[in-house]
Amino acid sequence: MERLGTGIGWRPEIADAVERMPGIDWVEVVAENVCPGHLPDSLLRLRERGVTVVPHGVSLGLGGADRPDGDRLTALAERAEALGSPLVTEHIAFVRAGGPLTASPRLEAGHLLPVPRTRDALDVLCENVRVAQDALPVPLAVENIAALISWPGEEMTEGQFLYELADRTGVRLLIDVANLHTNHVNRGEDPAEALADLPLEAIAYVHVAGGFARDGVWHDSHAHPVPRPVLDILTDLASRVSPPGVLLERDENFPAPAELEGELGAIREALEKGGARTAAPSGTPAPASHADTDAAVSDPAAIPAPAHAAAPAQSAVPAAVVPDDGLTRQRLALAQTALLSALVAGTPVPEGFDRVRLGVQARALAAKRADVVAKVAPELPSVLGAAYRPAFLAYAQGHPMTRGYRRDALDFAEQVLLTGRVQDAGVRRQLRQWWLERSGPAPRSQRPAVRLARATRRVLLRR
Repeated sequence: MERLGTGIGWRPEIADAVERMPGIDWVEVVAENVCPGHLPDSLLRLRERGVTVVPHGVSLGLGGADRPDGDRLTALAERAEALGSPLVTEHIAFVRAGGPLTASPRLEAGHLLPVPRTRDALDVLCENVRVAQDALPVPLAVENIAALISWPGEEMTEGQFLYELADRTGVRLLIDVANLHTNHVNRGEDPAEALADLPLEAIAYVHVAGGFARDGVWHDSHAHPVPRPVLDILTDLASRVSPPGVLLERDENFPAPAELEGELGAIREALEKGGARTAAPSGTPAPASHADTDAAVSDPAAIPAPAHAAAPAQSAVPAAVVPDDGLTRQRLALAQTALLSALVAGTPVPEGFDRVRLGVQARALAAKRADVVAKVAPELPSVLGAAYRPAFLAYAQGHPMTRGYRRDALDFAEQVLLTGRVQDAGVRRQLRQWWLERSGPAPRSQRPAVRLARATRRVLLRR
């Protein structure tokens, strides 16, 4: 695996600062936020300087019941080629559910949701990863995600699940140590045990990020400083293997450049501390769980197999076989649709889930949705002011997202105008004008129901 070094997530808000930061070897960009034919000048300048750029996808949904969407795969491949990237990355998550497999409406989560660690989910995930690998021009690495909720009846630990995934598909792993910390707080999972189970030679690079505690859980926000426990997990990882690359993620609430540089310095210190632990004192054997750093990079055979993998793998499914693929996908689809519907459409909580924790997750999804719509359509919070957020959260309760954030913004504005939530005539006029400019003529199949459309037009044209 190519050595990447130390990097930072490139975002438009900090583009200038990233260009000036010393010691930045590479950057990662959200794949869906760049257009291959119109790359930002900042990214072009970084590339000209020899800085590696890696596209990081967030919408593929490899852990979902459906096979990966061909158009999304093509888009990801185009970005990898346009950026000259050595690899692309995505998440072990599902982001939508419903549709033909369940004969129900398609629902969008607007966020990454955890895949159950079951044989069914692993079979589907492995097949989806193979489809993606075949469609991409460069290697694929997949990331472990943070979770607020746990699936009932899970059959593997996170480390075991990731080990089997890598073993069966040859996919690389993007290990997010902040997500390991999140799952430790929220699900009681030991990060050290997860690291001990991982196939260390499969690690492509590492994410580091901050978060915050609220509602009794840890939220992986990417908007706060990296806490000490996350750095400690990074040190533990670095004591087992020298990761090819480490990257600081920050998505909002950007601090001064000096503060970001300080966090990068803390990351480098954590790596150095872990590397120093690798060499045992003279005459003392190194702990069995800590593979020699150099051997881990150059000789995968030198890495001890995790304990669960040492026994005969009679329960493992051969890489080339996915039993009853259609039925397996349908079972997973039904389970994921029931969960997502409970989170975004208010349907009953599926059996075995923690109702309180699902409530926390539902509120987090609605808040995330409000934040993203505000970024996609910044005119809405500008026009509505302080009324935007409560109005959007009220709208979200009865209107699950089905067609992406841009459509969601239009539907929200339309609903606000229809329900008369805006009393101020000037504000209503601005909102009406915004909606008219962006909705425009569209095929009937892409517009709301005829009755609603006619009612909307009457409201919008009212003076």
